[in-house]
Amino acid sequence: MKTANDMIKEKGSDILCVPVGTIVLDALKKMNTCKVGAIIVTRDDKPVGIWTERDLMRNILDGAFDPKSTRIEDVMTKALIFAPYTDTVYNLMDKFLGLRVRHLLIEKDGETIGMVSSGDVMKASIQEKDGELKQLNSMVGWDYYENWSWRPESK
Repeated sequence: MKTANDMIKEKGSDILCVPVGTIVLDALKKMNTCKVGAIIVTRDDKPVGIWTERDLMRNILDGAFDPKSTRIEDVMTKALIFAPYTDTVYNLMDKFLGLRVRHLLIEKDGETIGMVSSGDVMKASIQEKDGELKQLNSMVGWDYYENWSWRPESK
C-alpha cells in the first residue's frame, strides 16, 4: 500500500511557498499560475502557516479585507497539520475526513518533505483499487473457466 512518502516521490517534493510579508494578491497570483488551492507561508524557510481557497472565501466576507494590501500572515491559518511519511493512503484519508482539511504537510525526521492534498490521496486510492481489480481479473479470468472441467473421482 502506498505511503505518504511514495506519493511525495511520485508528485515531487516542491511545495508552493511565500515568505511572511507577502501581499495576499501576490500569493493568489502565484497559486493561480501554479493551479493549486493552497500556499505555505514561511519564515526563514520554515513553514509557519498555510493559506487556502477556504481562507480566501472566509476573508472575502470581511469588509476590511483588501487582497492588494493585506499581508498573508494576517489571514493565514497558523495551526499547521503534519502527518508522518509512513502514513498509508487509508491513514491519510482518515485524517482528511476526521480533521476536515484538504492539505497535510508530510514530515520525516523532523523535516517537512512535502505536502499532499486530499486529491493526491484520492488519486492514490483509485490507483490502488485499480491495481487490485486488475490482479483479481487476472486470477479469475475467462481462461480459468474455459479450461476448467469437473472430473469425477474414480473409485
